[in-house]
Amino acid sequence: MKLIVGLGNPGGIYTNSRHNIGFKVIKALAKARNLTLKKDSGASALSAKFKIDKQSVVLAMPLVFMNLSGLAVSGLLKKYKTDLYDLLVVCDDLDLEFGRLKIKQEGSSGGHRGLESIISSLGKKNFNRLRIGIDRPPPRLETAEYVLSGFTRQEKEQLKETIDKAVDCCLAWVSEGITKSMNIFNPCQRKERRVK
Repeated sequence: MKLIVGLGNPGGIYTNSRHNIGFKVIKALAKARNLTLKKDSGASALSAKFKIDKQSVVLAMPLVFMNLSGLAVSGLLKKYKTDLYDLLVVCDDLDLEFGRLKIKQEGSSGGHRGLESIISSLGKKNFNRLRIGIDRPPPRLETAEYVLSGFTRQEKEQLKETIDKAVDCCLAWVSEGITKSMNIFNPCQRKERRVK
């Protein structure tokens, strides 16, 4: 059983924030597969199940705040009897330029509160994560305020392409594995500036 968990904060006021890009990816995956995310009785999350080539996959969005993500993830792992190498966590990343993806097998939290909570709950760092670049905050704007703010008009124009690319990355991870996904999606993906 593969488990893909998108990180974010529950509640309408956070829906369109940068910090909730993990939720956006899960919703897009569910929509692409005509799935409805429902309350999971065995964990603090919304979830849905589907199959790719006989491989069962669970999509999930925690119903707890970002800094408590570990509670939901550990509950999902137990319920679905999923090994850590079959877990993919999708989250935002301040250290990547906007729209860039980076998928990897393990690592530190990089200061991300959701990843910190998961590492703390599991006591291990060896799970897959897909980081989606949201860029650094502009000068004099606090990081906490920035990640909870909405996207700019220019970012919104690029957002669908970024989400679609992240969906493709998640599906490639299920079908092709982590190494091939890293080779496809990690090379520097700088966008050319559009001339108007």
